[in-house]
Amino acid sequence: MTDDGTAAGTSGGNDGVGARDRREGIRQRVADEGFVQNKDLADAYGVSLMTIHRDLDELQSRGWLRKVRGGATAEPSAVHHGDVRHRLQAMSDEKRQLAGAAESLVQAGASVMIDESTTGLALAGLLPARGPLTVITNFLTAVNLLAGEPGVDLVALGGAYYPAYDAFLGLRASEAIRSLHADILFMSTTAITNGHCYHQSQETVAVKRALMESADRRVLLVDHSKFAKNGLYQLAPLTAFDLVIVDAKTPRETVGALRARGVPLHVAGADGTPVLPPAPQ
Repeated sequence: MTDDGTAAGTSGGNDGVGARDRREGIRQRVADEGFVQNKDLADAYGVSLMTIHRDLDELQSRGWLRKVRGGATAEPSAVHHGDVRHRLQAMSDEKRQLAGAAESLVQAGASVMIDESTTGLALAGLLPARGPLTVITNFLTAVNLLAGEPGVDLVALGGAYYPAYDAFLGLRASEAIRSLHADILFMSTTAITNGHCYHQSQETVAVKRALMESADRRVLLVDHSKFAKNGLYQLAPLTAFDLVIVDAKTPRETVGALRARGVPLHVAGADGTPVLPPAPQ
């Protein structure tokens, strides 16, 4: 037997696709379609359902997708973050609204940290116009976006590379962050439950905590969908941020409840220009 579950001496399918190419094809198809059935994948590649199950196990272990009954999905869950390609397509209008509000908080000459969120990426695209700036990030997508931009002194944080996040995470990334200091951090979160931020991996939480510890001011950017999602690992309460910016579609009752908890909140598109509260003495 070969590593793709086919008998030696056979092609394993009518196109002779190997395990690596087949899994890459499956990953892209799930990201594009959102959900794909096991049977459709088996038919497409001419392999058994058992082989497809092994492919999905491998892809799930790397964070590319999530196995569900009858197939695989790119939708995030409490234990699956969703790959960058899928997340870039979600809530794009809301992310632009949040980024537009956050942009006004960036002052020329500042040092700015951005996490590996696609919401932060929307802001990253606006930063060259606010230069000169120092931008620090562990998000390879943001590094590629800002590399070579005039007026941007770019600091890329290393560590273990996680392809599904297109980011550097883990202990080395956390250590690299703690060796630096920034004026302001812009970050997002996967889910908000009972006034706390949650994520699907401990590696993500460790890096985000290091980012929070290494910045003078912390700004959280969250669209309304975050309040309906779940995460496994708790990061921090919303009150740990100097400002939380939400989009205009966030329900009024949610906004009211957050303000009642003492969360410094700004509703993008409704509250005018955001202002950071005075720094604590």
